[in-house]
Amino acid sequence: MMDTPLDYLYSFGPAADPLVKLGWGLITISLLVTAIIAILLLVAIFSRRQKARPDAEGHLPITRDSGGMMLIYIGVGISTVVLFASAVWTIFTLAAVASPARAPTLTIDITAHQWWWEVRYQNDKPALIFTTANEIHIPTGEPVRINLATVDVIHSFWVPQLAGKMDVIPGQHNSTWIQADKAGDYFGQCAEYCGVQHAHMAFHVIAQTPDEFASWNRQQLAAVGAPQSETLQQGQNVFMTRCSVCHAVRGTIAGGNLGPDLTHVASRGTIAAGLLVNNTDNAAAWIDDAQALKPGSSMPSLHLSPQELTDVVAYLGSLK
Repeated sequence: MMDTPLDYLYSFGPAADPLVKLGWGLITISLLVTAIIAILLLVAIFSRRQKARPDAEGHLPITRDSGGMMLIYIGVGISTVVLFASAVWTIFTLAAVASPARAPTLTIDITAHQWWWEVRYQNDKPALIFTTANEIHIPTGEPVRINLATVDVIHSFWVPQLAGKMDVIPGQHNSTWIQADKAGDYFGQCAEYCGVQHAHMAFHVIAQTPDEFASWNRQQLAAVGAPQSETLQQGQNVFMTRCSVCHAVRGTIAGGNLGPDLTHVASRGTIAAGLLVNNTDNAAAWIDDAQALKPGSSMPSLHLSPQELTDVVAYLGSLK
């Protein structure tokens, strides 16, 4: 939402508001402590002390501290009070963001993979469940429950302007919640080092008005239609031959689950977990030589013929 993608000094939802206030408070305390220490250090450096004079035998007299220990006692006492107050503030903040004020009406299961995010919208009716990837749409003003899991290593789910970090741990299911009070595009990132492409494991939270979200939800549930041209038909054939083992497209026989579900992929703003803007040129580059763009990812470099590449890119571009 802000110009700086991972700007955690501003918040746009109740799950992040207390965290931002705590952050500003701790920053202020840290700056004050730094300033006080700097001032005391300068005073100590530039203050002149009276030189002790040796006695008749040439020995320097032993003098007692003139109030220095009292300053230490005062400093330690103030530090203890400030640290204790910060700890109490932190505990109350954690309690405030532990759960939303009202029960969430929407539940999203998010599974972390090296290096992308699987997003599954739950519903009491199985026919209304669908899966997408790397882009999380939510309605504004509503708390959303996020269930987290991973299929490989430890990851961490973080949308700084909407919520704090929540680790995603193998063999354990953690839950958190997010809420956006303002429509917009909020940047998220894996916040736990998870391998060579950790920095390229991003996602976007798209907060929409309830009506816009309902419209998007209906679009995602719509079945993919049959190709409407010979080029699209050829592209679908290439996709089924080379891509369907790993990727799914609902409404077709493609049912792979090793990579992101590509149903309605053309409606997403980015591809490759936020690495590239979703356009024709980037899609072609990614499909042709993914390893050159994101080395180590599970996406192989297909090196299709020019015609095959053109056809499959056109097909994927039609999946809106």
